[in-house]
Amino acid sequence: MVMGEESKEITLSNSEFKIIPVGVFHVEKPGYHRLDMIGLEKDDADYADVTDILIGGEASTGKTYFVKDDFYWGRRGPSVHLSYELPQDDMDVLWFYNEITVPDGNDVIGSYFMANGFAEGYFGIQVNSATERRILFSVWSPFKTDDPSKVPDDHRIKLLSKGENVHTGKFGNEGSGGQSYRKFNWKSGTTYRFLLKGQPAGSNSTDYAAYFYAPEIGTWELIASFRRPKTDTYLTRPHSFLENFITGTGQFSRKGMYSNQWVYDTAGMWHELTKAKFTADATARKESRLDYSGGVEEGHFFLKNCGFTIERSEIGSIYSRAESGMAPNIDFSTLP
Repeated sequence: MVMGEESKEITLSNSEFKIIPVGVFHVEKPGYHRLDMIGLEKDDADYADVTDILIGGEASTGKTYFVKDDFYWGRRGPSVHLSYELPQDDMDVLWFYNEITVPDGNDVIGSYFMANGFAEGYFGIQVNSATERRILFSVWSPFKTDDPSKVPDDHRIKLLSKGENVHTGKFGNEGSGGQSYRKFNWKSGTTYRFLLKGQPAGSNSTDYAAYFYAPEIGTWELIASFRRPKTDTYLTRPHSFLENFITGTGQFSRKGMYSNQWVYDTAGMWHELTKAKFTADATARKESRLDYSGGVEEGHFFLKNCGFTIERSEIGSIYSRAESGMAPNIDFSTLP
């Protein structure tokens, strides 16, 4: 057994479950502390069967935090969000612009750095494996179900168009809807740009279109455009989030920088978004995991989660970044 710089060697001889004293480890400050069990020698297929880890002593007399239930989410770790404040609540937002930079070393497998979230969907970049990365854009169906096959025809998301090398289909398990993604080997340390459009299309439907700009390519590219039925709205609830979607990588910390947020209204005016509310999911709120933070750093919003770090931001905090005053220079008429 190893904790920090201390180790204890234990010989097991029992054939039935019982409490095995391990020894005393010294904890000098509050925070997460890692305990490793390392097998040295064995006479059978397994080193040991362990059902519980019991702790005691002075360091444990205060409040202790651990995953109490729902170990799937506890292993994945907490998700964190930024909700951007609009200049006016009744503003008709036609376009939403955002930028993301993933610092070197933070492009951990299982990360979804979501840039342009809205009430009906989300758009961002993922690390899917050691060899695959994606640009992902999804729109939820207005019919509430986790099974795409149960969505009635008049509630299905309709694909209007898609970019080159973009895969489209359905998704489920977290609501259902239309999904599109392009495999693209985006890089840490590089700033990528995201542009989202939402506009009523008549007949109680709304069209959404997502565009991605990579400096390696040097032009805006269409990911996809979808039509959502039973909907009549412009873009609402602009937000971003960071999540880990692979259970086995929740022990690794990841961080994203979110910068230069703007919206473009139906009157043809750009508005800079410089204020955001930080929130986290149920895993964080019920204190199953405490390794989550967000705020402002070097003029950019940031989100960070997982890794069992001791950094933690208060849920509900409001953060403000400095204005850049430099609206995006985009000719909408030339977009694909």
